[in-house]
Amino acid sequence: MAITDWALEDRPREKLLMKGAEALSDAELLAIFLRTGIKGKTAVDLARDLLSDNGGLSALLSADEARFCQGKGVGQAKFVQLKAVVEMSRRYLHEKIQRGDVMENVADVKRYLQSRLQVYPFEVFACLFLDNKHRVIEYEELFRGTVDSASVHPREVVRRAIHHNSVAIVLAHNHPSGSSEPSQSDIEITQKLKQALTLIDVRVLDHFIIGDDVVSFAECGLL
Repeated sequence: MAITDWALEDRPREKLLMKGAEALSDAELLAIFLRTGIKGKTAVDLARDLLSDNGGLSALLSADEARFCQGKGVGQAKFVQLKAVVEMSRRYLHEKIQRGDVMENVADVKRYLQSRLQVYPFEVFACLFLDNKHRVIEYEELFRGTVDSASVHPREVVRRAIHHNSVAIVLAHNHPSGSSEPSQSDIEITQKLKQALTLIDVRVLDHFIIGDDVVSFAECGLL
């Protein structure tokens, strides 16, 4: 059955207009992006197949061109469009967190860090360097590791904080496994960084772990 034959409230575009984007499933959102299906499959069916074949939305959004174009009904043009959408989303979130105190917009900070770090298949350690009003000066990815760990050097974090004339800092790293549970080594390196940064009067406001969801050290009482 074609989507045009569905009940109005079940059609992805109309559903978005009536209920908002958050009411749509991943497949419905992707179907709007795809616009059309292929012979024997609606856009929603095609979207479900792409999500299943790639292991979910996050993996699909981070797929390279060769991987993405293996899917039926998609090619280089759709790949370019998708990457443009992903980058626009990142820039939108970056602009939002630059406008004021990041700790008053924790949800936006989590979404931004998730958009930057969740795509990597290996660990990446990043920092948000902040001014005296806790506004973002710069986002930097400082260390990259294997699937299991990244070597984090406090001296380099201190050097970059001085370079940016930062007054406060937010730490973040991803767990490629998907688990956001802080490990003992995560807790230990956070304490080492706090101690090192205290010597130059830079406060560590939080440390976020990015997995399938986002865990805040501050919210867990680990700072």
